[in-house]
Amino acid sequence: MKIAPTSFPVTSILNTKQYNYADSFVGDITDNENKIKAIDVAKAFFSSAPQWVDKLFTLRNKIVRVFGLKTNDNNVNRAELLANFKGEMGEQLGLFKVYNSTQNEIVLGEDDKHLNFRVSLLVEQSSSVPFTKNIIITTTVEFNNWFGKLYFLPVRPFHKLIVPTMLKGIITELQTQQH
Repeated sequence: MKIAPTSFPVTSILNTKQYNYADSFVGDITDNENKIKAIDVAKAFFSSAPQWVDKLFTLRNKIVRVFGLKTNDNNVNRAELLANFKGEMGEQLGLFKVYNSTQNEIVLGEDDKHLNFRVSLLVEQSSSVPFTKNIIITTTVEFNNWFGKLYFLPVRPFHKLIVPTMLKGIITELQTQQH
């Protein structure tokens, strides 16, 4: 399975302005029955992260709590939340709030005092391969102050490792669900 950097999708809800940081990664999945929707990708996004990614987020939460930044609540029943997750605007799952939602794209993110980030989970029909969909994860960041820039310096290299790994996990989980 090939995961690759790609250009910012012109069809994305987020494609409305310039950001301080933005990247996009794409992977393909066969969808013979044309059933995969953005909500499926979002649920897989929250359930397919490798353990090392979860440990990094736990470490991040411990560190940033000292600075008064937002963290997610690890004491909730994540499986129950995920089962009831509909991907509707305003819904919250962990640190991620749903900012926009269509059949083909869900935009998650959070606004904090140091930066605002969005993650677009976009599903598009492949223009070159029949019965194949492109799943594109786009991340945007807007810095609100110098601390946001400072915070993102060490995060950026991890981000470039985490997102392709997450996309691979999403596709693997969706393929497993199809069989």
